[in-house]
Amino acid sequence: MRDTRESRLLLVLLIAIAFALITVDIRGGEESPVDGARRAAATVFGPVENGVAAAVDPVGNAIGAVRDSGARHNRIAELEQQNAALKTELGSDDQNRNRVRELDRMLKKSAAGQYGIKAAEVIAIGAAQGFSWTVTIDAGSNDGIKRDMTVINGDGLVGRITTVGPDTATVLLANDPDFTVGTRMEKTDELGFATGQGSQPLSVQFLNGKAKVKKGDRLVTFGSSKNKPFVPGVPVGEVVRVDPSGGGLTRTVYVRPYVGFTKLDIVGIVVQAPREDPRDMVLPKAPAKPAKPKPTPTVTVTISPNGDIVDTDGNVVGNVSESPDPSGSPNPSGGPNSTPSAGNAVDEQR
Repeated sequence: MRDTRESRLLLVLLIAIAFALITVDIRGGEESPVDGARRAAATVFGPVENGVAAAVDPVGNAIGAVRDSGARHNRIAELEQQNAALKTELGSDDQNRNRVRELDRMLKKSAAGQYGIKAAEVIAIGAAQGFSWTVTIDAGSNDGIKRDMTVINGDGLVGRITTVGPDTATVLLANDPDFTVGTRMEKTDELGFATGQGSQPLSVQFLNGKAKVKKGDRLVTFGSSKNKPFVPGVPVGEVVRVDPSGGGLTRTVYVRPYVGFTKLDIVGIVVQAPREDPRDMVLPKAPAKPAKPKPTPTVTVTISPNGDIVDTDGNVVGNVSESPDPSGSPNPSGGPNSTPSAGNAVDEQR
């Protein structure tokens, strides 16, 4: 509509009529004369409002869902965090139990060998200075750790300290190719030198080329002068293969170490050597050998010409023509419970 004087007057008139109707409606209260017109408008426009509401309500619900999704997402995230925390707690409990068992085994080893140890935790694998088999532990000079100290765990020999810092130290593992330790074989006391071969068994050269060694024999550390770098009696490993003796001055065998070098966690640094060589006392108890089967006694019997059954000692124990029936009385030959005749018995023996 064009903006003219008449249109402006019409707009003012409509506004005035609207205010007049509002005033009459308010003053009329429940008996307002406008109620009839309101009901008529509701009758006409009600279906339109329902249709519009039906079309708009899903959108409104979606908007409400989106509005509430943030709270739901936060709640789900919170529950997921609590679940992860519970799993971590349970996992840490299992890990703590394993570490307690490992520490207990190590303390029993040190008690058997009378070693004074300082417990430490492996915090890194491999040193930055090369590709050697080493680990870093969380104990250093501030804890009394010094170079060339023996390192053990609940299984046996781990290695020796090579580098010491204020709060950490580097351990050269016994399977490193640069690692060598003097060994002594259980019971026979044959001496040798074990050298690391990485993931392969340790190579041990016995000083006695004719040393009697077999699979399953066990070795411990021989010890060093002033107990550095190795204290005596620490379990090293078990022989798994023996090279044939070639008549040389030495003999080589291969030993599986007791320690799993790829799963180290808690270790002990021997800060005080034993007063006496514990020798084989730190080795685990040897498994019991299976009992030899007892031979089954055999009894040989012979049959005399008259049908008597004679045992090895010459005693007559029966007759082939007679055998007791279930009632205990003898049966004549040919009865239902009778035994074969002497001739048949002889034939059967043949």
